[in-house]
Amino acid sequence: MIPQCQGRLSRRYIALIVFIGVGFVLYNNFHPQDYIGATKVGPVKYIPSSYDWSRNPVKYPVEDMKSPPTAEPKKLPPVQRQWQESTEGHISLARKTAVKKAFVKSWDAYKTYAWAQDELKPLSRKGKQSFSGWSAQLVDALDTLWLMDMKEDFQLAVEQIALIDWAKTDDDFLNLFEVTIRHLGGLLAAYDLSGEQLLLSKAIELGDMLYATFDTPNRLPSHWLYFTKAKQGEQKADDSMSGAAGCSMGLEFTRLSQITGDPKYYDATERVKQFIYRNQNNTKLPGLWPHTMNYRQETVETAMFTLGAGADSLYEYLPKMHAILGGLDPEYVQMTTQALDTATKHLLYRPINPNDDNILMAGNAVAGKSRVELTTEMQHLTCFIGGTYGLAGKLMSREDFVDLGSRLTAGCIWAYDSFPTNIMPEIAELKRCPDIDGKCSYEELKSLSSSPTLPPGFTRVRDARYLLRPEAIESVFYMWRITGDEIWRDAAWRMWEGIVKETENDVAFASIADVRHEGSKKEDSMETFWMSETLKYFWLIFEDHNVLNLDDWVLNTEAHPFKRPKS
Repeated sequence: MIPQCQGRLSRRYIALIVFIGVGFVLYNNFHPQDYIGATKVGPVKYIPSSYDWSRNPVKYPVEDMKSPPTAEPKKLPPVQRQWQESTEGHISLARKTAVKKAFVKSWDAYKTYAWAQDELKPLSRKGKQSFSGWSAQLVDALDTLWLMDMKEDFQLAVEQIALIDWAKTDDDFLNLFEVTIRHLGGLLAAYDLSGEQLLLSKAIELGDMLYATFDTPNRLPSHWLYFTKAKQGEQKADDSMSGAAGCSMGLEFTRLSQITGDPKYYDATERVKQFIYRNQNNTKLPGLWPHTMNYRQETVETAMFTLGAGADSLYEYLPKMHAILGGLDPEYVQMTTQALDTATKHLLYRPINPNDDNILMAGNAVAGKSRVELTTEMQHLTCFIGGTYGLAGKLMSREDFVDLGSRLTAGCIWAYDSFPTNIMPEIAELKRCPDIDGKCSYEELKSLSSSPTLPPGFTRVRDARYLLRPEAIESVFYMWRITGDEIWRDAAWRMWEGIVKETENDVAFASIADVRHEGSKKEDSMETFWMSETLKYFWLIFEDHNVLNLDDWVLNTEAHPFKRPKS
């Protein structure tokens, strides 16, 4: 019996030693955020992400960390018209109420059929995962909930966001641009509005993950963060990526640095800015950046230029970065003015139209050796540019930009008014006048052969869908806040009535297939920007002008508001 007992004791000692050894390894190699353990932030259960990206080894460390400007912010010229009294009357109150009703309907449908998923499918009444499965719609709509005083739903959303684990996704990669503007932007804006610390904690977790995308040999990003490659230090900047995808994160990363005091986020996107700043005059159309660029070799050699898809938010962020940095980086003024002056010369055109209205559109251009070839395309996405011209014009005291912004916005309103649905299509083409100013006869258009289904002035509709997009109403919002002219509110309501009539169903609102025909077939899609942007802009137009005053706030490309620094 004694030898047997000794054998048992030996095995027990060995097991004890192994247990202690494993415990020591675990203690020294894992951190509280390396496992899912719930904590409390106020009354809310908070689950840290199961991988702490702030501890991820950096393969290409920054040697000269750049920090946001710390001097006293400049007093920039006012953006908004200086109203003496409230802009909310009986008519605007009724219209604002109608917009909120549509938001509530959309939100309730999301809660019922797609809670915690990325999107609602409004026809099949199901959820859809489209942006890594991190509740994109919920995060994207968060600040709209706060603004519309839906505080109980806001708190419900916060409690769900507290459970998001950024390390858990169906894919081994994420879209840097989309996650930055929707998730990081949504969290930071809701934090700026509410002061809810839990949202900032989640934003920091996410920011640390997104920051890993910049751990490349030249510290410029890839369109995609590949988790495995990033953990192994094998990421490289893309050799072909659009201007919008690579250059539209400055607002979000800068605001995260301003709030936390950690300069690394600002440093990441400041290096992207320096890349485009150095090369603004090295392109085939100096002053503008091509649709795609080589971020790995830091070259800008392609020949297609646009303000639309793939380039839009690059230009949108230039004056907005000037605002959020308190006017302390003169390079943004230089880039903004040069870009818009060049776009005016080469991309803007005046469409021939039956009423000879003094309107403008922005097309695409291909730069050859001896000439620049303009394509008179009209994209719904490009309709943001009126607001960008207007904002830049006010911030930089360029009234000619404000005038151009007004004409560009009027061009998109005209496109809405032109179709039987009172909605403009995704992409169309038009015939242009010889110049953007002066006389232009509609008689020239009558010689064109066009389909009888097209309204006067249009030569082709390449994509007839309406995807619940916000860009046209976004510019109307800016022009209303800048000028205070009721013509913009009236136009907004015409647009609203057309959109509701064509897109609403018994559950929520859906994209439609063809704006050329009333009662067009609906598509089973309600993208997250419907509640983040489109409804928010419509609501703000009829809300009092002091709510999200543009002299206090700057909105990212997903309409998420960040606080501007004050002198």
